[in-house]
Amino acid sequence: MSILSRPEFHDEQAAYDYVESKIWPNGPVCPKCGEKERTTKMQGKSTRIGTYKCRACRKPFTVKVGTIFESSHVKMHLWLQAIYLMCASKKGVSSNQLHRTLGVTLKTAWFMSHRIREAMRNDSLGDFGSGGGTVEVDETYIGHDQTIKPKHEKKGRGFHHKYKVLSLIDRNTGRAKSMVVDKVNAKTLIPLVNENVAKEAVIYTDEAAAYKSMYKHHKHDFVSHGAGEYGRGEIHTNTIEGYFSIFKRGMKGVYQHCGKRNLHRYLAEYDYRYNYRVKNGFSDTERTDIALLGAVGKRLTYQRPNQEVN
Repeated sequence: MSILSRPEFHDEQAAYDYVESKIWPNGPVCPKCGEKERTTKMQGKSTRIGTYKCRACRKPFTVKVGTIFESSHVKMHLWLQAIYLMCASKKGVSSNQLHRTLGVTLKTAWFMSHRIREAMRNDSLGDFGSGGGTVEVDETYIGHDQTIKPKHEKKGRGFHHKYKVLSLIDRNTGRAKSMVVDKVNAKTLIPLVNENVAKEAVIYTDEAAAYKSMYKHHKHDFVSHGAGEYGRGEIHTNTIEGYFSIFKRGMKGVYQHCGKRNLHRYLAEYDYRYNYRVKNGFSDTERTDIALLGAVGKRLTYQRPNQEVN
């Protein structure tokens, strides 16, 4: 039987029960005042599904308050379908695909997908390479930054007109973290690496000039891609190149276009699926449940797409 045949993907009450069991494992909690004991489920015929009444602050609430679902008119079981589809897909699901599959408007599908990416996003500083582990660091380029005029910009490595992305891969834990950066130089990259990588970590990069001073902060070695060197025993960046391959195939093949203001959310989506992939011991269902927990405290207000639809 298909996993999408489960009750929470089709029945609204079952969907609310499922979300409540994940977000409130110990019972309802009032989002207004934090009351846990004096809450009552409202049972009136005209009462919305999943509504509770707090006897402390006298306010009604549902599990949607304070989450990515707040103020959304989309049915909860459709939200669960969308989250599962985005978490279970190797390279992502476009808004057009969600629009056709869920039967919602394209604008609604676009907004839902970005809310789900917010649930996947983790802005906390990492501890990559803790305990002397190995971390691969590299940058990649994607898209076309329309704000950069080539005639006024130094060409450098030939990617001056593209969006710049810095990524870290911890070989020991199999985790990834990616960030949008404005410039690919030591002044920009080194502080970001230092914030997210443990001091005792061993860092491997390519021969880019931006990493030449890395030895001052961490044990560092590199491979010279320009000289045709792609591996020297344990010294390589092949793991992170594999991550970039998945990211770019998904962005170009599924989403096709992304503006800079939303790129950080797409990076969060690919980081999330990479960190909670099957190889790291997570199933599609577990990946979906973790994203559901990440929905708390990340309400994203509505704005018009303005050509950002993909």
